Amino acid sequence: MKIKAFASVAALALAGTIAAGSAQARDQIQIVGSSTVFPFATAVAEQFGQKTNFKTPVVESTGSGGGIKLFCEGVGENTPDITNASRRMKGKELVKCNEAGVTPVEVTVGFDGIVLANSKAGTQLDLTLAQIFLALAKEVPVDGKLVANPYQTWADIDPSLPNSKIEVLGPPPTSGTRDAFAELAMQGGCKMVPGAADLGLKKKACHEVREDGAYIEAGENDNLIVQKLDANPNALGIFGFSFLDQNADKIQGANIAGVAPTFDAIAAGDYPVSRSLYFYIKKEHVGVIPGIAEYLGEFTNKDTWGDEGYLADKGLIPMPAADRAAVSKSAAALTPLAF
Repeated sequence: MKIKAFASVAALALAGTIAAGSAQARDQIQIVGSSTVFPFATAVAEQFGQKTNFKTPVVESTGSGGGIKLFCEGVGENTPDITNASRRMKGKELVKCNEAGVTPVEVTVGFDGIVLANSKAGTQLDLTLAQIFLALAKEVPVDGKLVANPYQTWADIDPSLPNSKIEVLGPPPTSGTRDAFAELAMQGGCKMVPGAADLGLKKKACHEVREDGAYIEAGENDNLIVQKLDANPNALGIFGFSFLDQNADKIQGANIAGVAPTFDAIAAGDYPVSRSLYFYIKKEHVGVIPGIAEYLGEFTNKDTWGDEGYLADKGLIPMPAADRAAVSKSAAALTPLAF
């Protein structure tokens, strides 16, 4: 019944668009975007393909920024129907979407934590946000001056930390994980470093990551980062909690401010580096590309994204039931994203 309700709402809301033929009918949903949301979307796509008569959607991992760019290029069968994102669409991205005739419908999926993890063969770290900032920032305060980051080892920052080279594998600028890490960890740590604000380290400067080899852009493939950590016990990697959860036999997460990156800590809001996850539906394609409303119905089913849903088994932190109900209602109505 729920799937039929979604389909009815979509068909009614987009009757004019369908008649105008603003998108040519393709018979398979195309999804792009976040590498963090990718495993969740893939799981839903597989279930959707098994449960319905629609083809299994094609899901590609392009990074949040790259996915949104593709999504916002316009309306038509050569553009994606849905984009996943591990951070919220930005105002300037929404403007570009709207200018291209695209109306995004936002669906908040749940929560995720961003972890710093290393091989279980290495030393498990307990870091503060300030220490993370000092390890990775392009410029840091030293003796009352703003200088190029001089720290080469973790012990250079704090003698209680290991005397090992700072080597962190992380996502590129197109990644939503990179954006969220900059906002939550880098900027959060920047605020805690004495004298940083006085030296002009405000939001943009706090987000800048060093380029001397201590931070290594490892692409959008989080599984590749996990493999590299397994091979190098001294290196750390940055990715979503779900990848730590799925590879707990190989890697361990660093505590942040004394809090371990666990399902319960993220759900309770105790873990300091956590964020919401999203996907965006192209409203103009609903009712034109077959199955979009039904895919939405599968994703927002309690057996999918609920407390006991199959996505929780894959590391997604579910939203409270009341929040899920509100998101479902807004999505069913195809409410356009607005700021």
